[in-house]
Amino acid sequence: MGVVTGMRAGKAARLMGKMAPGVEKKLLGAAGEPMDNNGEEDEGQNLWSSILSEVSTRSSSKLPSGKNILVFGEDGSGKTTLMAKLQGAEHNKKGRGLEYLYLSVHDEDRDDLTRCNVWILDGDLYHKGLLKFAVSTETLKDSLAMFVADMSRPWTIMESLQKWTSVLREHVDKLRIPPEEMREMEQSMVKAFQEYAEPEDAVPSSPQRRVPPAGGDDEGVLLPLGENVLTHNLGIPVLIVCTKCDAVTVLEKDHDYKEEHFDFIQSHIRRFCLQYGAALIYTSVKEEKNLDLLYKYMVHKMYDFQFTTPALVVEKDAVFIPSGWDNEKKIAILHENFTTVRPEDPFEDFIMKPPVRKLVHDKEINAEDEQVFLMKQQSLLAKQPATPTRGTESPARTASGSPRPTGRTGPTNVASVSPMTAVKKPDPNMKGAAANEGVLANFFNSLLSKKTGAPGSPGAAGAAVQGSAKKTGQKPALTDVQAELDRMTQKPDSTLKANNSTPATENEA
Repeated sequence: MGVVTGMRAGKAARLMGKMAPGVEKKLLGAAGEPMDNNGEEDEGQNLWSSILSEVSTRSSSKLPSGKNILVFGEDGSGKTTLMAKLQGAEHNKKGRGLEYLYLSVHDEDRDDLTRCNVWILDGDLYHKGLLKFAVSTETLKDSLAMFVADMSRPWTIMESLQKWTSVLREHVDKLRIPPEEMREMEQSMVKAFQEYAEPEDAVPSSPQRRVPPAGGDDEGVLLPLGENVLTHNLGIPVLIVCTKCDAVTVLEKDHDYKEEHFDFIQSHIRRFCLQYGAALIYTSVKEEKNLDLLYKYMVHKMYDFQFTTPALVVEKDAVFIPSGWDNEKKIAILHENFTTVRPEDPFEDFIMKPPVRKLVHDKEINAEDEQVFLMKQQSLLAKQPATPTRGTESPARTASGSPRPTGRTGPTNVASVSPMTAVKKPDPNMKGAAANEGVLANFFNSLLSKKTGAPGSPGAAGAAVQGSAKKTGQKPALTDVQAELDRMTQKPDSTLKANNSTPATENEA
């Protein structure tokens, strides 16, 4: 662009050299004697004078190079995404340490182009020493500091702003800038803050036209600064940018934020901005909100481009407060809506970090070994009560014994070992096979007891059988057993008939 400007200046000079004699003669004629075409000569003279003045001043009014934007903020606050969006890059790659980008600045009025350096410091304080590569004693006066706050996590905003401004303050102190130069930079910030004027009267014909330097000091009376204004003067323009302002609806839904919460947050941020003489702007890359406004304000502060946007305080997610506009009285308007909190309350007491919700993961179920599972089932089955089957009834019958015949001796407690108490009535719910099996088992048990038992008195045996029958409410089963035996063997036994005759007679009696 410098080559093009030089060519245009040379061409205009050559044209002026060719036309200079004629112009000189006309000027002399105008001075020596009156001429009729005096108006045309004045118009031509003014045309060439404007061309010469523009060519001569263009080289000195070129956009300055070497401007720097310093970006600070926590990890995940959207620093790189925001600056890449302003750069026009579709795919941004997040780096580590100290990132570098640049913004193309175009002066449409003078058709000039330059680059503005962008340095993005990592969110880890471990990398703050890398600031020495971005800001030096010579480049500090050409820098703008941008502090990024994440609106999706509002409870971190004030702590983040205080941390990163102290990092920059510490770095500026290490630069050891001469006191006179630093005092001059601070005074320029105070003057810029005091000279702020509402942009309603500005001419919006060319938004990129640069504003000429201010004239003398007698143009107006500068008001003194407020009590808490520019108490932390860094000597460079400061901009506070709240990113992810589209999360306002999420805060209202998930964390039950009300208008009072957002007014409280804005109140604290604006009072912080007054201390540094900073501007405040809410942005959203997702919704592309206030991005163009942010770019125009940055080039306005760094290259003196004309800026015609007034302060915006109506929408809670699109706030814009230019440097020099705000004061304590305007901030106090927000306090009128406070009902459950006071303006002087600590920020972290009202905007509290929500409790961390522990994610409950389903416990992983591991299938145990098959043999282990079977062993457990076996132990459970062993503890369960036994069912009335053949295997469980046999020991009871063996222990109870069988009735002894009347002709054999036996123990005195014949009634306790009577078959009437040992023999169970077949369960009607059991199948027929199980009932028949029980009858056969009783029959053979009685045979064994008759062969091995001692002879006893018939009267005692009959009385025992009769008493047992009365207790159990059952008829003597020996007659039925004998009939079953006769039917099965077809061989009558005289001994069995003799032994069974006495109980039968007693039962008949």
